[in-house]
Amino acid sequence: MHSHIQQLFDIAAKPSRKVIGLMSGTSLDGLDVALCELCGDGLDTGIRLLQFTTVDYTADYKQRVKAVFSKRDVDLQAVTLLNPWIGIEHGRMINQCLEQWQLKAADVDIIASHGQTIFHCPKRQHNIAEYGNATLQIGDGDHLAVTTGITTISDFRQKHIAAGGEGAPLAVYGDYLLFSSRDENRIMLNIGGIANFTWLPQTLDAEAVFSSDIGPGNTMMDAFIQKHYPGKYFDKDSALAKAGSVSEPLLNALKQDGFFALNFPKTTGPEVFNLGYLAKAQQQSGTEALSHGDIMATLNRFSADMIISAIQQTTAQLDNFVIYASGGGIHNPLLMSQIQQALPDVSIKTTADLGINPDAKEAVLFAVLANECLVGGKQKFSNAREGIPGVTMGKISFAD
Repeated sequence: MHSHIQQLFDIAAKPSRKVIGLMSGTSLDGLDVALCELCGDGLDTGIRLLQFTTVDYTADYKQRVKAVFSKRDVDLQAVTLLNPWIGIEHGRMINQCLEQWQLKAADVDIIASHGQTIFHCPKRQHNIAEYGNATLQIGDGDHLAVTTGITTISDFRQKHIAAGGEGAPLAVYGDYLLFSSRDENRIMLNIGGIANFTWLPQTLDAEAVFSSDIGPGNTMMDAFIQKHYPGKYFDKDSALAKAGSVSEPLLNALKQDGFFALNFPKTTGPEVFNLGYLAKAQQQSGTEALSHGDIMATLNRFSADMIISAIQQTTAQLDNFVIYASGGGIHNPLLMSQIQQALPDVSIKTTADLGINPDAKEAVLFAVLANECLVGGKQKFSNAREGIPGVTMGKISFAD
């Protein structure tokens, strides 16, 4: 037996495993690093979040990634060079975290890396008959493993697509394993650059679970701030949006995209919902002269309305469920207040109420996927079910 295979066997045979989950989202604000201790598998998965931090990206890092991010036409050489470079940079960030936490590489069993999405392209978006769903995350796992000295599991989304999914959202797998409860129906609402949610019925029936992207979360608001307010990356405390007024003509134009008419599950990204999308909606609605405050107020309402609509569609026949929110959007007070006002009878909490830091949740979920890759079996989802194939995901990179 090769020593690498023996190493994996030994890790899988442990009563518990220490896994570093990594998440770098479309907001490009930083690398979420979550050190987790996991035991068991499937619905018997147990987890403790031991350490969590977000390593802020430098302006140079952001500039390099933005040059190829969510664009159809990019410099192929830049993409080729960034793939290993991001893996190395993420590895250095992990090494810094380990030093701060007074840990050594040998104290960690596995790294679970999401990578950096630079283009998401489901078939319903590209509409080219001879091609299927596709997505691309860069940040090579081999470079990450060698830089840290820790075996790395990465590139989770490709197996999802190969088995018939769209490569997103993957949160459904971890949500189902960690947060399902016989005590209540739950909606796990994540508001990142793109908002998505997972429906978890209290029956624990895997066939009744589903997850879907909703539409823009923070991505258009953040892009607008970054363009017009250099040095700022988001609308802190919703200050600009609160100072403006919602433009109903612009809001109506923003809601006209065909994506919103598609049935769940569906996926999307900043490739669709970006400043070009905003400019087109302004032109169609004759609102090019709006103030920055009014545009931000409208974008905020746009994200809120689409989240509200998705939840109402999902729960039309129910009156007993709880929403557990996570992601950067929970720090947008105007966005959250609009959701609560539209759903006055619904309890809206965060995953902190379930023992998981809401800012760490996505990184934690990739640690869960890595644990399943090592010790779990296939999920109980049906491969015939659209959007949620029952597969094990991840590619393994050894450190030597």
